[in-house]
Amino acid sequence: MTTPLSAKNLFDLSGRVALITGGSRGLGREMALAFAQHGAHVIVASRKLENCEVVANEIRSLGQRSLAVAYHAASWDDADRLARVALDEFGSVDILVNNAGMSPLYPSVEQISEDLFDKVLGVNFKGPFRLSAILGTHMAQHNGGTIINVSSISSQRPGANEVIYGAAKAAVNNLTMSLARALAPKVRVNCIVPGPFFTDISKAWDIEQFTKAARTNYALQRGGQPNEIVGAALYLASDASSYTTGSLLNVDGGPR
Repeated sequence: MTTPLSAKNLFDLSGRVALITGGSRGLGREMALAFAQHGAHVIVASRKLENCEVVANEIRSLGQRSLAVAYHAASWDDADRLARVALDEFGSVDILVNNAGMSPLYPSVEQISEDLFDKVLGVNFKGPFRLSAILGTHMAQHNGGTIINVSSISSQRPGANEVIYGAAKAAVNNLTMSLARALAPKVRVNCIVPGPFFTDISKAWDIEQFTKAARTNYALQRGGQPNEIVGAALYLASDASSYTTGSLLNVDGGPR
């Protein structure tokens, strides 16, 4: 029987290594800084190296090691490279957060090009699969770990303009449940399913229209602030969720 942790230590990540894709801004940045504040060393991976370096420097200022890596989530080879760089630098990855995503606009369903289709599936699904396969297998063969996928409420209630994105994120939900079984018992795999958050993507919203709709469509009657993802991320990354795997955790303001 495992000895229960004290409430004070439940969210302690001291000495653990976390890798966060899409970690240079938005929800990824909030998770990266929160993990560092709780003792983790953090690898920040995203398309633009200079943006990753900004966050890595913030993490170093908190007293933790950090590595910035340019990473294209739709590239199979880049996933292999990122995993290799992370393991060479730190020896292990204890927490993997597949957060990188994209949901581009398109004029109509029939005008979605093959290139756009492949790009959206690549960033949102292929990247998380490949990184999880490599690093999850390494975790399972060594000291275990936890994988956190970041999906979207579009995976459960897709809008008319999220046809490919919603399908890709639904695949991430399925991937979460299947990998939880494939990598058990040493690796836990869970998924955060966010609703609308005021990250960079919200700059394209009609805020007045969104605010009005939120009063009707969401129990909390608003969108989320980026730092409101932190509680869910810390729970799934830490020993607080030691008996949780294969779960989808909605953080979405309670859609009505």
